Amino acid sequence: MTMKKNLARAAAAAALLGTLCAAPALAQEAQGNWLVRARAVHLDPANHSDPIGKLAVPADAITINGKTIPEVDFTYFFTPNVAAELVLTVPQKQKVTVAQSALGGPVAIGTFKHLPPTLMLQYHFIPDGPIRPYLGVGLNYTRISSVNLDVPTVGRLGLDHDSFGLAIGGGVDIALTRNVFLNFDLKKVQIRTGVSLAGTRISKVKVDPLLVGVGIGYRF
Repeated sequence: MTMKKNLARAAAAAALLGTLCAAPALAQEAQGNWLVRARAVHLDPANHSDPIGKLAVPADAITINGKTIPEVDFTYFFTPNVAAELVLTVPQKQKVTVAQSALGGPVAIGTFKHLPPTLMLQYHFIPDGPIRPYLGVGLNYTRISSVNLDVPTVGRLGLDHDSFGLAIGGGVDIALTRNVFLNFDLKKVQIRTGVSLAGTRISKVKVDPLLVGVGIGYRF
């Protein structure tokens, strides 16, 4: 009789342990593998550039403006901890200024547009907790278009149309409800382009922005 009771207790304990171990997986399945976020992101460019000696432009004098942009991302969880994130926005218009040159300074020389989708591979450290930090690394592709740059008495400038670079970042999702999260995100992205005059490259610009974002996410 005692042996039967012990076996029954052991079976009950094993069943309880199995239920506890399965709970995180069931929670993950119930929430779904997709997380969609909408963010407001502040773009803070590094603004490093090569000097242009014949125009008396010193190093780091070619700059673009910082701005806050809308962003949406789609994250897919392969496992509770490992996910891929695709970050998208609409084409962004940037103003270009030369801080110092033979013309004096600062001189506004025009605008261009860029579209910078980024794909990240992420690791989520506490996938079932109320606070869920993550880190990621990936690749950025930026398409530059609508270039309208003109230096008085010098001529029109061109930019390379394609930029590929690394992206690193991290953030945290804070649960507001079972499926809704407050998100804080930080990324550093390599965006670089060559500046040309009459078909000849005269400088290289490293935009390399720091992206600071806050938004809301929905898990399904």
